[in-house]
Amino acid sequence: MADEQVELIRDPKTLRALAHPLRWKLLDVLATYGPSTATRCAELLSESVASCSYHLNMLAQYGFVAEVPGKGRQKPWRLVRREQSWSSIGMDDEAALAAEAAGDAFLEKEFASIRERFRIKDREPLEWREQMGTFATTEFLTAEEAAELHARMAELFKPYADRHENEVARPEGARPVRYFLATTVAPRRD
Repeated sequence: MADEQVELIRDPKTLRALAHPLRWKLLDVLATYGPSTATRCAELLSESVASCSYHLNMLAQYGFVAEVPGKGRQKPWRLVRREQSWSSIGMDDEAALAAEAAGDAFLEKEFASIRERFRIKDREPLEWREQMGTFATTEFLTAEEAAELHARMAELFKPYADRHENEVARPEGARPVRYFLATTVAPRRD
């Protein structure tokens, strides 16, 4: 999955499948912990098994997750693709609204996760507490410069991509560390 080409999601129904924060949390569990059953997801997310099962089935219906074959009575799920991407450029109104709803659900999940992790950071060993923090800056860039900077930041993460599926590649003491980078443009003030 490390070198997969990210295909833009254009279908409104598929985008609406992402318009639920629990579905984003389930995608995160599978990305972080690998194939997991609805029961395991429920334990990790403090949700009901029935709710996790329902939402995993919805994600499967739209091609985001799939069952791991040959596991008998257990029904583990795996990610089909690690990244989801969409753009409302060129979409009709229905698709643009679905894209907005998917984006809202994603942001809601991200911000809740950030708040929770900062709430409990004092329970982490000092070496990890020192690595947690925020950074915000506003720079004056052209659209081309913003695109170049985004690409350079994405490039920084590539050396670690194989560690998702290959536990042997993870050094001793490695833990899932979440980076959430957002690029926004201030409204024009003409």
